[in-house]
Amino acid sequence: MVKKKIKKRTLKNKPKNTGIKTAREKMIGQHIGYRYDVNLLPDYTRLTPFLKKYIEKMGWDDLNWLEDVHMGYENDKPAVFDRNINGWVTAPKNLKLPKNQQDRDMIARELLIKFQMSPNHPLVVLKKAYQKKD
Repeated sequence: MVKKKIKKRTLKNKPKNTGIKTAREKMIGQHIGYRYDVNLLPDYTRLTPFLKKYIEKMGWDDLNWLEDVHMGYENDKPAVFDRNINGWVTAPKNLKLPKNQQDRDMIARELLIKFQMSPNHPLVVLKKAYQKKD
């Protein structure tokens, strides 16, 4: 059996830098978009009145966990993805969406928060079903 020679890595045959820098990016195997594209950061001048009150009530300076929430589409209907239930929350049919993506994303954040606070949220239903009765 013939043994293959294994080339030692030199600067010449070193693999190209994939651009994935942080440990988190390496773990998930992709870039964290808003680190590179400032357009993905929320424009705080476009906050909805509900989000302003929400941030104030929570005592936060920013949207933090909502920064990567964007309005998407599910079956050609505007929707936002809820990671807690691993599913899409569709926008009401009568909701008129603005043309600006930042404004649509703010509406998506508001929609997500309101759904998660709703008594109809699946996690609330589960809590009621499995809550210990003393």
